[in-house]
Amino acid sequence: MSFLVLKKLTKVYGSRPAVDAIDLSIEKGSLVCLLGPSGCGKTTTLRLVAGFIDPDGGEISVGGKRIAAKGASLPPERRNMAMIFQSYALWPHMTVGQNVAYGLEIRKVAKADLKKRVDAVLALTKLSTFIDRYPGELSGGQQQRVSLARALVVEPEILLLDEPLSNLDANLREEMRFEIRRLHDEHRRTTVYVTHDQSEAMTTADLIVVMNQGLIEQAGSPEDIYSRPVSEFVARFIGGTNILKGARTGDRAVDVGGGLVLHCGNGDLAPQGATAVSIRQHDIRLAPDKPTDGLNWAPGRVARQTYLGANRDYLVTLASGETVRTVTTPEIAIAQGSEVWLHFPPERCRALAR
Repeated sequence: MSFLVLKKLTKVYGSRPAVDAIDLSIEKGSLVCLLGPSGCGKTTTLRLVAGFIDPDGGEISVGGKRIAAKGASLPPERRNMAMIFQSYALWPHMTVGQNVAYGLEIRKVAKADLKKRVDAVLALTKLSTFIDRYPGELSGGQQQRVSLARALVVEPEILLLDEPLSNLDANLREEMRFEIRRLHDEHRRTTVYVTHDQSEAMTTADLIVVMNQGLIEQAGSPEDIYSRPVSEFVARFIGGTNILKGARTGDRAVDVGGGLVLHCGNGDLAPQGATAVSIRQHDIRLAPDKPTDGLNWAPGRVARQTYLGANRDYLVTLASGETVRTVTTPEIAIAQGSEVWLHFPPERCRALAR
């Protein structure tokens, strides 16, 4: 039985549903990322789970007990959850130790137990040596670890994170992604993590839930979401891909125009007519000479070539006028304006009926 369950959960602002009757089941001890662009409904979903807003339809249950429904919701303080916001929200006049202990103090935890729990969580988050420092004396990454420690020390059933790394620079964000995953692996708190950054989701999550316009487009493991997208939106949002639109012409074939028919090794084709094909940028092979045989070859012309150190990024115009991007090793250097041949390996072409 799933631990946290959202059933037909709905929130409407004006005439537009911000969250549109979504269903989601989360297993106990898992880390789930709600991923999507701004305005997709992910933060509203998190706030509904936290109890900061009430649903207009559907319900939320934890451990088989309903905690939220229209007109009948538990207040946040009775949900045994802890939330970490984009801002660190630390008390500037309190030390690290005092900030972390605050939640236990208002719960009237005995002093001996309080000290033991604070010391343990500071050791876990590698903050023991900073116990007497004030937030203003810490780096951004250290302050975010204090926020995590403060949330973990109260031993919540569910940990909620609302884009917690958005205020950090790129290097610190990368470091903290792995830190959050390490802490999760040690504590195994059921965690719901909101982000618009696909790298954060891929690094931290057991389950990624891709949201778009208040709906769940797809839910699955990082590998499922990346390798087996079910829609154009998911394919575009997760990783660099090319979407070529056309019409089904055979059992596994899609005519995308300009004389190019792509044979697709996986995915779902529409019963007839419109079907899109997704192929990742790094899966397209670039060749200067015309091939002698094989499927899914097409001529093109290099519209742009950019050297990026570890690789080269090409934009190639096909006979149909469509442009595709492909990434190669830096050793493959073909000048702008040159004629080339592109190979779209059938096993890497994924048909998308949606």
